[in-house]
Amino acid sequence: MFAIRSFNLLCRRSTVSTWRNTSQSAAGKRLDISGIYPPIATPFTQSEDVDYQRLEDNLKKYSNLPFRGLVVQGSNGEYPYLSAEERVEVVKSVKQALPEHKLLMAGSGCESTRGTVLMSQRMAEAGADCLLVVTPCFYRGRMDSRALINHYTKVADSSSVPVVLYSVPANTGLDLPVDAIIQLSQHPNIVGLKDSGGDITRIALIVQKTRSQGFQVLAGSAGFLVPAYAVGAVGGVCALANVLGQQVCDLAQLCVSGRWDEARELQYRLIEPNTAVTRQYGVPALKQAMEWFGYHGGACRSPLQPLSEADLARLRLDFSSNGWL
Repeated sequence: MFAIRSFNLLCRRSTVSTWRNTSQSAAGKRLDISGIYPPIATPFTQSEDVDYQRLEDNLKKYSNLPFRGLVVQGSNGEYPYLSAEERVEVVKSVKQALPEHKLLMAGSGCESTRGTVLMSQRMAEAGADCLLVVTPCFYRGRMDSRALINHYTKVADSSSVPVVLYSVPANTGLDLPVDAIIQLSQHPNIVGLKDSGGDITRIALIVQKTRSQGFQVLAGSAGFLVPAYAVGAVGGVCALANVLGQQVCDLAQLCVSGRWDEARELQYRLIEPNTAVTRQYGVPALKQAMEWFGYHGGACRSPLQPLSEADLARLRLDFSSNGWL
């Protein structure tokens, strides 16, 4: 009953017309989310419990890199396989170890609006500076613009910290529609979008249509970071940054500095490793590569399985042929 009352109280907030009227004044006050974020992996013990000691070890190493912050409980954190309590506890642990000047962006997406509102509240209480909210997708056939605008509006209305929209069609089978993004960009508590689809024309259109609102777009992959910056993205949430963090940050700095020739050459060398640890082999490959580069990756939680010997050899080749191993 407490959870239901909490949800109802949280959702009795401003209507769409109210946040439209305040959007212009809020644009100049929005949280700056520009920069590079690794969506950190969740280490597990041999018994598949969260390994908080190894997580802390990774965080100490990441603290020495020029990241804007960390994404916790994103797709690479295996959040669908964690309980609600584990998701919150991991965020608490990261917050305790994270330097104060770094942002903690916590994944709070659930399939229902009610669940997302409540998880968002818990993530904020655990120390999240902003929330990364993935599109609900189980009933994707009914997740049209009307449904998604309603969902994100209720989440943003009730959240005490800013919200970042998250479109990851490779995992959800659903692209957050551009018209929905444009309307949601007017909400004063929705500060940006992580777009993992890789369609640069789409990203450019979103930037063009939302920039007057102070809305910020983050590339969802290191594989298209340069073209995303070229059309107006302000940073990236990049799985490869878990492994080649300094190099991804260097790439971002080259773009910001307008050193496009150098950026292009570095981008070339990151494409194959990035593809390998994302859409080709996924989280098991990311965790394996982390081990090669001195981080704790380890095993995934079932049903994800380790790479086969053949896939492992191809993964190593993707890194070594580009000069990283």
